[in-house]
Amino acid sequence: MTPAEKFPLAWARLPLVAILRGMRPDEAMALGATLTQAGWPLIEVPLNSPDALKSISRLAGAYPQALIGAGTVLRLEQVDAVFRAGGQMIVAPNFNADVVRAAVRLGMICLPGVMTATEALAALDAGAHGLKLFPAEMIAPAAVKALRAVLPPRTLLLPVGGIVPGAMAAYRAAGANGFGIGSALYQPGMNAAEVGAAAQGFIASWTGTMRA
Repeated sequence: MTPAEKFPLAWARLPLVAILRGMRPDEAMALGATLTQAGWPLIEVPLNSPDALKSISRLAGAYPQALIGAGTVLRLEQVDAVFRAGGQMIVAPNFNADVVRAAVRLGMICLPGVMTATEALAALDAGAHGLKLFPAEMIAPAAVKALRAVLPPRTLLLPVGGIVPGAMAAYRAAGANGFGIGSALYQPGMNAAEVGAAAQGFIASWTGTMRA
């Protein structure tokens, strides 16, 4: 199954991206098992994590049903490196048109970071599959609502940065389609059981926003 085929299925299942910043390769298999067994199909390993490409390769090989990718992808050559490691998704804190186009050309899903309508529309023109609204601490639900009013209706918006379960409902009501979840899900030193408990809390919160 290609990333383009896998992404909408994963998104429909649970539109939350697990951001495992700081994870070591020796932790990857246990954390990957915990998340995928919980029903979490979108997993990002930021490239500023220890041996991130090795973690991506291990996760992609072990959990083909999930969409595994890299975060903090800032340069063109990093896109190729992630692709060679088996990654299928590129996430960035910023919008770089060359990065987006390279990811799309390789058949990868790309979620660049944006803050303004100008950046958002340029990213979509470059081929982005969704938009990471980052940092969410500076993009309140009211700002998400304003962006939603001017973007194409089917644009996927993911607030990222400081997201906790209690914050999700307000963003969801403003038009967010999903979230990137970082330190509230995983921090270096957390074990698989702790990550699993946090994952269940986010799943329950997301399900609650859908029922509201």
